[in-house]
Amino acid sequence: MFFTRDTFFEMVRFGMVGVIATALHYGIYWVLKDAVNVNVAYTLGYFISFVANYLLSARFTFRKKKSVKNGLGFGMAHLFNYFLQICLLNLFIWLGVSKALAPVPVYCIAIPTNFIMVRLVFRRLG
Repeated sequence: MFFTRDTFFEMVRFGMVGVIATALHYGIYWVLKDAVNVNVAYTLGYFISFVANYLLSARFTFRKKKSVKNGLGFGMAHLFNYFLQICLLNLFIWLGVSKALAPVPVYCIAIPTNFIMVRLVFRRLG
């Protein structure tokens, strides 16, 4: 069976870490969005939340030790995720969504995609 009890609790832990990382990311973006270009604000928030997300994901979500291998895998998954998010952010702003709300639909698309990729990294690269 693909969806086990362990998978369920892993998803719950992922959600908890995701809320923290997303709140950190959005908070930094929110503070900076009117002071600098939205792409710069989004990128700074993403980078800071990325570091926190890796530390929490390794230790709490997937219960693995931090390593160069899983760190690089996590980084590669997030590099793809970053480009997905920055493209979607600009698309939603171009479509007329306000700068303040544009990250919300971005997160709705990118977070589930990121869970699948990061889970593969920690399962395969431990």
